[in-house]
Amino acid sequence: MVWDERVRAFRAEARHYGPIALSLHRRGIPFSDEAKQFDKRAFTGYDEHPPRPHQKESLAAWNSSSRRGVVVLPTGAGKSLVARLAITMVQRDVLILVPTIDLMHQWVEQLGQVFRDETIGIMGGGDFQVEPITVSTYDSALIHMERLGNRFGFLICDECHHLPAPTTRQIAVMSMAPFRLGLTATPERTDGAEEDLYALLGPLCHRCEITELEGAYLAPYQLERVSVALDPDEREAYDIAYTRYRSFAAANGIHFGAKNGWNRFIQVCARSREGREAFAAYHLQKRLSRASRSKLRQVWSLLRFHPGEQALLFTDDNATAYTIGETFFLPVITHKTRVSERKSLLQAFREKRVNALVTSRVLNEGVDVPDVAVGIIVSGTGSVREHVQRLGRILRPKEGKQAILYELVSAETAETFTSERRRQHLAYQRDFV
Repeated sequence: MVWDERVRAFRAEARHYGPIALSLHRRGIPFSDEAKQFDKRAFTGYDEHPPRPHQKESLAAWNSSSRRGVVVLPTGAGKSLVARLAITMVQRDVLILVPTIDLMHQWVEQLGQVFRDETIGIMGGGDFQVEPITVSTYDSALIHMERLGNRFGFLICDECHHLPAPTTRQIAVMSMAPFRLGLTATPERTDGAEEDLYALLGPLCHRCEITELEGAYLAPYQLERVSVALDPDEREAYDIAYTRYRSFAAANGIHFGAKNGWNRFIQVCARSREGREAFAAYHLQKRLSRASRSKLRQVWSLLRFHPGEQALLFTDDNATAYTIGETFFLPVITHKTRVSERKSLLQAFREKRVNALVTSRVLNEGVDVPDVAVGIIVSGTGSVREHVQRLGRILRPKEGKQAILYELVSAETAETFTSERRRQHLAYQRDFV
């Protein structure tokens, strides 16, 4: 706490409410609490699924950590059940944060089925209804947190690796909630801000990896990297474009491995015609490696190899997603897809009226499609998190299910290095076949 001469009182960030109140209680110091507006509740859950061993361990570890901390479980391992059990344990007004509108509606539906005596509140996508159990997108919570920060005694952050972002972290700072639970499959961040995550929510109290649950509580899976050679004319065009933009970067002392390498490249490219040509060459070689004709043929070959099976096709950009959709008459979901259309397509996919769905990143996290056993990564980044999330989309358990994730890599292009980067420090991932 710090002294504020303007109001002649000590002040503290809302996130410190819990430790301050606990300290006063332990020291026997009487105080008047005019800050909190959350209550103790008698939440009763009617969950049909008993917790599995890894879920019990997660909850026990979090409870032992003063009910503050981050739980890391693979996608499909039942993080939401851990959250529901925590809600019945804490018995306080609770705010659940999620990154997307799709995931928000998914949480609302699941919570409504379990907490049947409660009206589930919702903030986001044009809805604003605050209840003792409320689900919100991170963006909507940030807008309203200044006046709702004292409304909830329990803060749950799903996909909590989003929280440490410069703006999003203010949600946790402005929340008074003394009890906090973070849920994610991949807490690591490329900016190294996971320590900030633990400072905002509490320590990493439990972690379980895919290999510990595979075959028992997650579907057994196979990973296969498919090397695809460019057609001769595309090979020639790629080599010319790659050499042009790399030579320009080297001539201007730009190192892409440096922290500001990409930003410097953009700035230098904007200053001359040669730079703009180098920038165009960069995008050309990127497009050729992401969506070459041979890759499209390989996509068709894999779809034919898995007739009647549901498949998710992942791309790194919208253009490639639309190209695949137009080529094979497949539905596409991108960040530009209207909410109503996205909901309709996902419903059709779950009901197996659609067997294949193409997406560029937006379905990486939070979408429950348990019957999908085939994933095809047409293009992606070097992010380990992205790779784990895409694998997680096909690991929802189902009797007799054998999942397989294909990774298409354009041979002798920069994609080979990208593929190696996302595989290097996945300690829990088996070698590609």
